[in-house]
Order: sequence, then structure tokens, then C-alpha cells
Amino acid sequence: MDFGLTEEQRMIVETTRAFVENELYPHEAEVERTGHLRMDLIRELQAKAIEAGLYAANMPEEVGGAGLDTLSWLLYERELGRANYALHWTCVARPSNILLAGSAEQREKYLFPCIRGEKWDCLAMTEPGAGSDLRGMTASAKREGGDWVLNGTKHFISHADLADFVIVFMASGEEDTPRGKKKLITAFFVDKGTPGFTVRDGYRNVSHRGYTNSVLEFDNCRLPDAAVLGEVHKGFEVANTWLGATRLQVASTCLGRADRALQHAISYAAERKQFGQQIGKFQGISFKLADMAMELKAAELLTREAAWKFDQGSVTEADMSMAKLKATEVLAMIADEAIQIHGGMGLMDELPLERIWRDARVERIWEGTSEIQRHIISRELLRAVGG
Repeated sequence: MDFGLTEEQRMIVETTRAFVENELYPHEAEVERTGHLRMDLIRELQAKAIEAGLYAANMPEEVGGAGLDTLSWLLYERELGRANYALHWTCVARPSNILLAGSAEQREKYLFPCIRGEKWDCLAMTEPGAGSDLRGMTASAKREGGDWVLNGTKHFISHADLADFVIVFMASGEEDTPRGKKKLITAFFVDKGTPGFTVRDGYRNVSHRGYTNSVLEFDNCRLPDAAVLGEVHKGFEVANTWLGATRLQVASTCLGRADRALQHAISYAAERKQFGQQIGKFQGISFKLADMAMELKAAELLTREAAWKFDQGSVTEADMSMAKLKATEVLAMIADEAIQIHGGMGLMDELPLERIWRDARVERIWEGTSEIQRHIISRELLRAVGG
């Protein structure tokens, strides 16, 4: 594993960071104040991101993306993660790579318009009674008169209000296993405006202002076979094949925000004076900075190793879970300590620290809670010895 960056990777970092600082940072205060991302602003920044070659950069080159290897993609995500989440996720969109699992017709209808910035996608799995336990979902898809009929509710669905279509996972049958019956899952494309499909406002969230969640309701929503993504009853296989690296994406965006908070803390510790000297010279502050830098480096190395192994085809579930777990918990620690170093000023909205602190909280919950990540890691350890 080479720890140095290539010239191309350094260029990706520099280009993305310049875009974030020059185009996204200036709008953070407005989004934080209003909790809303204006459509005219979205379109303005989207056009600039497309011109800069940063839009849909996670996608393969053959479908119009940047064709980045996993490490280069995560370096790009790390820089985007420095900014308000709504700004970078919406205006510099990275369509879900699950769209690559679609048929030729589905790619034309859904994938390519997302890459061109003409449409937005969203994914719907979580239900009020089924979060980490997806087998516990009750929303269903049943065959009726040659069609599929969808019923049920999904919630916490990110940016569904903006999306033109949803990829929804539904219980479509049952199978017998040694541990009893388990639900079979099928993934479907559902266009906004389809009869029986309603998008409702979701919950007010303390994290990521401007980044919305919605409640999706399906009431006898009828779909043809052409709406199935992948194979019938193979929704888990589709998800596991295409969505695994999202944990690394979360880890990388957390690293960007953690680094931004750390840099603020370092600068303040060097500038602020108390009792006739810089506060960074006091052990109580200097040791905090040392621990913050060390923990950030550890999270960075775990994430880069997982990215490297992903491209080598040797990454494990535990590798990705360790990266996500470490990065999200390090972000929480660094955000909290950066505020402590700043004192009362750290909680004022003149600085991004209180936002980073608030935003950090959700990262240990979505894309698999910290407890689920620890379960994945320990399960892999025990399996190696027959546990």
C-alpha cells in the first residue's frame, strides 16, 4: 500500500477543496439560518460543479462520471465533507451507484439523467419499525393482475422531496431457512407522481440543516415488472453488491469536517492568549490537540486502507465498519474538544464548530449505527474461530 498521493489525486484534492471554499462556504450561513436550500442556488452551484468536473464524479467513466478509483473518490468526498451537508450533497450530487444495477432501459430513464444533473434519486429502506433490521420491514409488494402492488410506509428518506424517483425496497415474499422463515426483498423504481405514491414532510432534524428527510406512503401503488431493479426477491443482493462502500463515504465526509474543526482549534490555540501566553502552550490545551490529531490520523488510515483493499477486491465488511465507526466517533470527539478549546465562542454561530458538533451526531446513527458496526466487526472476528 502506497501512502503517498499521485499527482492526479493531489489535483483532485486541490480542485475539490477550492470549489468547497470558494463556492460552498459562502452559502453556509444562509442555509444554517433558514434551514432551506433555494432551488435557484442549487441550480447555480450545480452548473458550476458540472463545469468543474465534480458532478457525479463517483460514477464510472463509461457512463459519464469521473471514473475515480475508490481512494481517489474518498479523497474527493473528504474535501466535500468540509462543507454544509445539504450544499455538497445536493449541489455536487453523487447519484447512488445502485443505479448501475439497472437494465439498459432503466439506465436511460434514471441513471444518465442523474449523471447529467437533470434528475435526483433517493433510496428508501428504513421504516418506523425497521431500521437496522431490514428483514423486519412490513411494507410489501404483492403480485396482482400481472402487476406489483406496493403498500406501506418508509421514513427518514433523505432528500425525497427533491428526488424525481425513489428506489424502494419492499418485502415481496418469504423463504424457509434453518432459523425459520425470512422475508424476501425486492427493489423497485417508483417515479414521483405515480398513483398511490405520496411524499410527505419528515421530521425536524438537529443535524444537517437544509438536508431534508421525508415520509413515503404507498397505498395500492401499482407498478409493472419493468420497475423491478435487479431480480425479483434479490433486493438484498442488489443492496449488498452496490451499497457497501457508502460506509466509507460517510467515513470520508466525517474526516473532512473533523479536519476543519481541528484546524480551527489549532489556529485559535496559537492566537488566543491567557495569563500572558498562547493557550496552546498550556498542557491542558496542547494535549487535546495532540490527541485530536492522533485520532484523526488513525481514522484516516483505517479509511484509506479500506479504500485500497476495496480496489484490490480484498475488503471485508469489518474493514468498512471499522472505518465508519472510527471516523464518526473521532468526528464527535474532535468537534467537542474544538468547542472546549474555544470556550463560549465555540458555541456561537460565527464559527462552524457548533454546526459541526450538531451535525456529527447523526453520523453514528445513519448508514448503520455504531452498535451495528461493532456487531459486524465482532461477528467477523468470531467466525474466524468458528464462533
